[in-house]
Amino acid sequence: QVQLVESGGGLVQAGEPLRLSCVGSIFRANAMHWYRQAPGKQRVLVATITSGGSTNYADSVKGRFTISRDNAKNTVYLQMNSLKPEDTAVYYCHADFGWRDYWGQGTQVTVST
Repeated sequence: QVQLVESGGGLVQAGEPLRLSCVGSIFRANAMHWYRQAPGKQRVLVATITSGGSTNYADSVKGRFTISRDNAKNTVYLQMNSLKPEDTAVYYCHADFGWRDYWGQGTQVTVST
């Protein structure tokens, strides 16, 4: 069993940065993902980082968000810059081990105008 704990969410103004963290036993994960779910909408993939360090981003966040992982600290990060009100959502960490996967409990990010 792998427990993922997200932190770093909060209320910020448009244009400000925020960094999310996800702590858990992730060093053997094939890939780590950040998803987000806005009110009344489906959960969508925001960013991915593989065990080899390759990254991928949703078009809506490219150039603004950066995903990274520190296996020594069992942590994956999501650096979010130039935040927009449409980035408001609950952000979830997701660990993909191939044979099963795990979700964190989510952290709320609210971006005001």
